Amino acid sequence: MSVEIHNAGGRFEEIGSYARAKRIGPFAYTAGTTALEPTGKIHAPYDSYAQTHYILARTADFLAEVGAQMCHVARVRVYLTDMSHSAGFIKAHGEVFAGISPVLTAVTAGLTQPGLVVEIDVDAIIHDPSGKIIDS
Repeated sequence: MSVEIHNAGGRFEEIGSYARAKRIGPFAYTAGTTALEPTGKIHAPYDSYAQTHYILARTADFLAEVGAQMCHVARVRVYLTDMSHSAGFIKAHGEVFAGISPVLTAVTAGLTQPGLVVEIDVDAIIHDPSGKIIDS
């Protein structure tokens, strides 16, 4: 079974010794991702809809680095600073995952900076359209 690791250069990845995305055989995982842009600016402060779209686009890129796609996502975990942000999140999630329908868990959590309202991590299983597992 092969192992692939992708680091995106996040400010804590090296210090904390963790990967942004990791694939072990047919399984791929992403670390919790917020709407903090590479420049350090918060993308769309306090806007859960826009932040969700931004985060899921970055998630797709991270998964691609380890050979996975959004259609392989089996589980999504979202951390919201307040459940009042759930409407924007769920709308964006539904747009991105239409026809994929991963399982979803949402919890309330504190995030690292004011203005960040959404953090998302995903688990994926790489498979063909029939569901047959694809191991690298």
